[in-house]
Amino acid sequence: MKVLIHDLDRAYDDRLAPKCDRMIAANGKYAPCQGCFGCWTKHPAECFMKDTLQQICRVIGQADELVIVTRNLYGEYSPAIKNVLDRSIGTSTPFSTYRGKQMHHTLRYGKHALWKVIVYGESTEAEKNTFRYRAERNAVNDGFERSEVVFVSDLSGLEALV
Repeated sequence: MKVLIHDLDRAYDDRLAPKCDRMIAANGKYAPCQGCFGCWTKHPAECFMKDTLQQICRVIGQADELVIVTRNLYGEYSPAIKNVLDRSIGTSTPFSTYRGKQMHHTLRYGKHALWKVIVYGESTEAEKNTFRYRAERNAVNDGFERSEVVFVSDLSGLEALV
């Protein structure tokens, strides 16, 4: 299953929907993570907050391919995308294991194929390096076999990249 998370205007929804199995618009119409860890322990992979991200752990957890379209914000995800990713902590468990000689949380849903980030807006070389590193670490931590980061100056060819 291909899951797309984006922080774009609603006008992009119709253009991008045919390119994925599930689309999450990071539009800010949801609560930020409260840090209660209930999605880890009390009700695994389900947030207690009854909004559009209540099942986000299950959606991301079942993705073979996760594509994130985000505005560059000093080499990091936009706040709206970061909120969605924060709410998906329940894709793993509170238990730890070694993966690649590093300690990580045990995956609740197993391995995935690709963590892809499409970054739009101007980016310095330092910001690009930060993004590449962030995507690589996110991929390892969430059980994705590989990561890819694509930088675009405009969104005219976005559909081909997704």
